[in-house]
Amino acid sequence: MKLIVNGKEIETKENITVLELLRELRVEDKTMAAAVNMQVVKKENWQTHTLKENEKVEFLQFVGGG
Repeated sequence: MKLIVNGKEIETKENITVLELLRELRVEDKTMAAAVNMQVVKKENWQTHTLKENEKVEFLQFVGGG
């Protein structure tokens, strides 16, 4: 299945959840927020939110600074 993740097209398995995708990309520990098609997906829903073909997924990381 094709997804657009942070602006890049990737191929992944069908019926993957947000959490599974994070693990597949090895960014689970770094990610603080996720949005699918510009809609925020709450962290407690990552395990159950199934992605669909051609969806746009954004994973956001917060960086401290001064």
